[in-house]
Amino acid sequence: MARIEIDGKTCEVNPNNNLLQECLSQGIDLPYFCWHPCMGSVGACRQCAVKVFKDKDDTRGTLVMACMTQAAEGTLVSVDDKQAADFRAGVIESLMISHPHDCPVCEEGGECHLQDMTLMSGHNYRRHDKKKVTFRNQYLGPHIGHEMNRCIACYRCVRYYDDYAGGNDLVVQASHNHVYFGRHQEGVLESEFSGNLVEVCPTGVFTDKTFSKHYTRKWDLQTAPSVCNHCAVGCNTTPGERYGTLRRVVNRYHAEINGYFICDRGRFAYDLVNGDRRVASSHEKGTDGNQELTGDQGSVKLRDLARGNTLAIGSPRAGMEANFALMRLVGRENFYSGISDKEAALLNTVLDVYDDSGIHCPSIHEIEAADAIIILGEDVTNIAPRIALALRQSVRNRSLEMAADSKIPSWQDAAVRELAQREKSPLYILNGYATRLDDIAAACHIDHPDRLAEFAAALAGAVDPAAPAPSVMMTAEQQQLLECIASDLIAAKRPLVIAGVSNEHEALLGAATNLARALGKKRNSESAGPVNMCCLVPEANSLGLAMLLRGSVNTLSAACERMKQGGNAIVLENDLYRRMTPVQVDESLSALETLVAIDHVHTPTVSRANIVLASTAFSEQQAVYVNYEGRAQISYQVHESQFHARPAWRWAAPGMKPDALIRECAANVAGLEKLVQVLPDTTGLVSGMKIPRQPPRYSGRTAMNASRYVHEPKQATDDSSPLNFSMEGIPLQKDSRFQQFTWAPRWNSNQSISKFQDEIAGELKQGQPGVNLLSGGGSFAYAVLPEQSGLDAAESDAAFQVIQAFHIFGSEELSAMSENIQARMPGPYAAMAPVDAARLEIGFGDFVDLRSGSVAVQLPVSLREKIKPGTVVVYGAGNEINRYELAATAQLSLGERQSNGGHLDALIVSDARVAGTGRTNRP
Repeated sequence: MARIEIDGKTCEVNPNNNLLQECLSQGIDLPYFCWHPCMGSVGACRQCAVKVFKDKDDTRGTLVMACMTQAAEGTLVSVDDKQAADFRAGVIESLMISHPHDCPVCEEGGECHLQDMTLMSGHNYRRHDKKKVTFRNQYLGPHIGHEMNRCIACYRCVRYYDDYAGGNDLVVQASHNHVYFGRHQEGVLESEFSGNLVEVCPTGVFTDKTFSKHYTRKWDLQTAPSVCNHCAVGCNTTPGERYGTLRRVVNRYHAEINGYFICDRGRFAYDLVNGDRRVASSHEKGTDGNQELTGDQGSVKLRDLARGNTLAIGSPRAGMEANFALMRLVGRENFYSGISDKEAALLNTVLDVYDDSGIHCPSIHEIEAADAIIILGEDVTNIAPRIALALRQSVRNRSLEMAADSKIPSWQDAAVRELAQREKSPLYILNGYATRLDDIAAACHIDHPDRLAEFAAALAGAVDPAAPAPSVMMTAEQQQLLECIASDLIAAKRPLVIAGVSNEHEALLGAATNLARALGKKRNSESAGPVNMCCLVPEANSLGLAMLLRGSVNTLSAACERMKQGGNAIVLENDLYRRMTPVQVDESLSALETLVAIDHVHTPTVSRANIVLASTAFSEQQAVYVNYEGRAQISYQVHESQFHARPAWRWAAPGMKPDALIRECAANVAGLEKLVQVLPDTTGLVSGMKIPRQPPRYSGRTAMNASRYVHEPKQATDDSSPLNFSMEGIPLQKDSRFQQFTWAPRWNSNQSISKFQDEIAGELKQGQPGVNLLSGGGSFAYAVLPEQSGLDAAESDAAFQVIQAFHIFGSEELSAMSENIQARMPGPYAAMAPVDAARLEIGFGDFVDLRSGSVAVQLPVSLREKIKPGTVVVYGAGNEINRYELAATAQLSLGERQSNGGHLDALIVSDARVAGTGRTNRP
């Protein structure tokens, strides 16, 4: 630590940081625009001017930009100096010369960083009376609005989009006062993280177009701390509600997980909560039509069914409370996994891996620190997008090491990038097709998953000769790549292995595990600590469901066999048609006497149910989810449901509160003892006061129901959480664990998060929410690799190995039902290598008949250069193609020639940009 003096006050600071960061960490209000904790300093806006003095005798001092000055030992700084204050006021005045007077109608109103900084700098009168510079706005897609006239040229947008998120279609153009931030040609922003522009921009240049459709002022949004339920990363979010409808989702800071950014799927898929796909009420099918179930009738029917021959099927997208409540109702012996048998087995393997004391599952913050990475068989961007964004930061660690050797501070962003040029930390990708991370990879090895498993096993053997390694015939190029990867992983200080269960490939996950264990064994011999291994899992609570059923033999196939014998079944928030083939599901459900479906969206399984119980969506209930690293987190209820629905756990356990269910689960399920620690500590709440969901400026509460009631109805009560459906309660600043929106005196924008952190970009003052349930105390053992299927058994030139593809917009069940996300969903396609297409005489605009097992579908062809000849990559949006009907091999033939039909915007792509991602309407 270093000691510096700020306006006569002595402060202990981190000498590796700049003055702006340390002033903010000390709680000092210093205006800024271009600087961002994740993007370093470039000194573009000149707004953070301070006076620095040589010593006590220096009375004149020197004006410097705080973001470009190191917080060195003994520095004497003045923020309040008149010359510095006048300079800042002059800068803000120049930035505001052409800024429109549209605050009353600007969508940034209520959380505008520009407005905060303008007031903080003392600029309140515009002297410029000449003509303003104006711009034409661009169409940037269905999610992002553009109002270029509000720009103050801080460069944050392009620095985030290009340098941080890896985009290449948003650029800065022109110069001087005509500088323009947009695309060379208007069109859909391609990045999966474009929505963060809305929060990164300090003004209203980039807006949430989906929020604009039902816009309300930010201070009129009712909010609560929540967790994204569209993948297993567990990003912290803040959903906002008004008049019973969910209006938007924004990022909620968590130092270990999502930090300052979330992906577009998590940001824009919220409209499903308000959509037509919702189950509006509970009912029982009868000969005279549907009979509505009111009150506790649904719970009574569940209780009566549970007394008979009844099984229950859990869900990886339902919270721990709901799954345990159903298990509690029917008994553990009657509670079955709601995922395919292969996936369930692989999830158990993941838990075994995490039990290994030599392996550590890293948080996203730890992933960003990795200095050598290998990805085995996972398309990270489309499965766990926020991890992909972290990997883009991890490859910069080499440049940070170079900067440290050259005595360049890491926050000197432009200097670090200029020094490093193209130098990156090694990232190796082994996958069946090109991915969106290929542009930052040191090398990509594309092959079928079986061959990749053999390569990974050989790699483990290269690290540790004792590891099981089959004899594999390799080319000289492959052998050189293997040696290069092994060398980089062994030499790394923080190596990282990434694998997963998306393709349900046992051999590939086993080989990846052995590679991590081989690295861990070598590191243990050198006392270097455990090796990092990240296993990607598919859904929000996949790992939680696996932990709940760990050691059980109640697989989904076992449930199907039992259903074929008759009896009753209860399916919890799960579409079985996504877990197995339609024939298998139909055979099982047809034999049942009664099928009960508890869900909040209409699915094929719900349509088959005799009894449908309407459950609440994620923003309408409290739930605990366990993310990919075993971290349990609470997602709090934001608002009451506008439908006749109740939380799934309340149907199965009427009268119980979610906290009681969590305590009982922790006490009765082995391995979940620490789950109780996720519950909030409310001992600090004064006199029983709760945290308000509504901000102090929340307006119209007394008249919101005037169209229905003459009098003001009583506010809803919440006896299940520390939060209150009201404006009254404990001020937000008292406990950041329950932070649902960011606000501090003089800081209305999301930049106010600095007031709640121990230091900028650090931990929240009251600690991060969530608890890791994994013990990591198991012993070391190499996995026995399964036998590989024969890859060379092609029966004809038309035989292809099939690889399943995933897409951030469409592959996840719930988001695929969102109209916002459907605007970016590609249609189904079959991708193949150009050499295969030429051999089969398939060209642009052709459709192919794909026959795999008993299924036959017709798909448009996408020709991609980075695909192994002899393989076909198949993607099906939503439920358009059942992945479990596709066998390991398929026959392809030219189908009836059709027009493009809107399925794809481009049928020939040469890189990882999947065809169709820019399409703005569904076929």
